[in-house]
Amino acid sequence: MRVIAVRWAELETAVERNAPDTESFLDTRTGEVITLVESAPNVEELRTKVMSGGDAYLRVEPASSREQYKWMERFVAGVTEPVLRERLIISIDGKGAFRRFKDALLNYPVERERWFAYRGELLHWHIQEWFKRDELTTVEPPPWGVVPPPVEVEVHLPRPVVVTEAPGDVYRRTARDLLEQLPAAELPSAIAFLEFLRDRGSADLNRVRPASGRPKPPTSGA
Repeated sequence: MRVIAVRWAELETAVERNAPDTESFLDTRTGEVITLVESAPNVEELRTKVMSGGDAYLRVEPASSREQYKWMERFVAGVTEPVLRERLIISIDGKGAFRRFKDALLNYPVERERWFAYRGELLHWHIQEWFKRDELTTVEPPPWGVVPPPVEVEVHLPRPVVVTEAPGDVYRRTARDLLEQLPAAELPSAIAFLEFLRDRGSADLNRVRPASGRPKPPTSGA
């Protein structure tokens, strides 16, 4: 059994972070987590530091995207509020699901906190099983203690109904979604701007237009 040092908050963040251009390593002597992001200006410097450290650096095993997607599905299955449940089902369909899922929870603080708690417990379980599998133990136990195994259930969420929308309907729905995501302090400015656009459009419609048909010939003077 190998005894290592861990900074638990840093490790938890690294386990959640799953991206093709990102890799994290745990310094088993200090507990520090070093994250290599390919686009970062200091990536080569950090890579050299990790490589020169040898066995002292342990590659962090992040929770896979597939695994984290299942977490979202199970959470959605437990949501009882009909409107939010429908939005979440739509949000996790297709590319960009993780970002849309978080955006959909912004206006539901209670459910948002419940999601963070649920996801945190699953991240802790992932770490616990990883350490058990690789025969790792820590200088200090994790602050969350021993995590019970999560309930494994098969989730069958209804697929979102695809409705062909007119372009105007798409824009209106997008505008509503954006308004819901704005902080309350920004809403008066957004409403004032929308009212300006509405009034300008009404003025254009009410503007007198020239009559159609042939132009009248000029009247000759006496």
